[in-house]
Amino acid sequence: MNYVVGPDWRDQWDVVITSAGKPAFYTEDNRPFREVDIGTGKLKFRQVLKLEKGRVYTAGCLKELTQCINWSHPLSSSSDQDDIPYDDIYSPLTSPNVMYVGDSLFADLVDAKREFGWTTAAVTPEVGWEIELQRKTEFRVAGKAIEMLLNSLRLYQRQLGTGLRSKEDLEVMDKMERLVSSWRDEQTRLLGNSFGSVFRARYQPSLFAHSLRRYCDLYMSNVGSLRHYSPQHRFYPESPKLLSHEIRGSNPECCDIDDDIFLDFDC
Repeated sequence: MNYVVGPDWRDQWDVVITSAGKPAFYTEDNRPFREVDIGTGKLKFRQVLKLEKGRVYTAGCLKELTQCINWSHPLSSSSDQDDIPYDDIYSPLTSPNVMYVGDSLFADLVDAKREFGWTTAAVTPEVGWEIELQRKTEFRVAGKAIEMLLNSLRLYQRQLGTGLRSKEDLEVMDKMERLVSSWRDEQTRLLGNSFGSVFRARYQPSLFAHSLRRYCDLYMSNVGSLRHYSPQHRFYPESPKLLSHEIRGSNPECCDIDDDIFLDFDC
């Protein structure tokens, strides 16, 4: 932080906590804070009753945090913190006005969203380089090829109707499916690793992608991405359509072929 912000970086924050010990920081309610000596890095042996600006603390838990900074729920009418139960709906912890930014989905953000309903933002570096890759012509061609091949398979079966397929029909479909598989292998190769995208398990959303959608309100490649938005900006997410009938409408087996990119296939 000294190199990024400067020697006075602690003055930019109301509270500085290091080595909080997540997820125990969320789940336990009897871990006291300890103050860190800025000069030596050693812990001071004294009770912490209030968190002061410019100092550095370690350990602790959410319950201690709310008590040490006099944090109250925006809907609470009580001025006495002792009157508010820790697990009450008006607990200072259960407020969507709290935004938590973390770089570990399961260690940082899941409990913050699931237990307290906080607004969560995930820092996911893979987003940045995947977006850059998806802008390249090779990756776009591979995606268009897969889309057109699958659309052709849908249209082909629609023309064949509900009867049994001939041997020739099955051979044509097998060849097209192998082409789809080869183009997906090409996408994996372009990603530069044998596992492919962290957001996809082959062509289905991965567990990480599902968890990101479930537990995170925002995600970005780095915190600097927020500089492009006003502090009062309101985000409106895309509709979370995951099922075929939601995406395609009443005719999920057929879609229009986009002719922006023309490809010639030899089946």
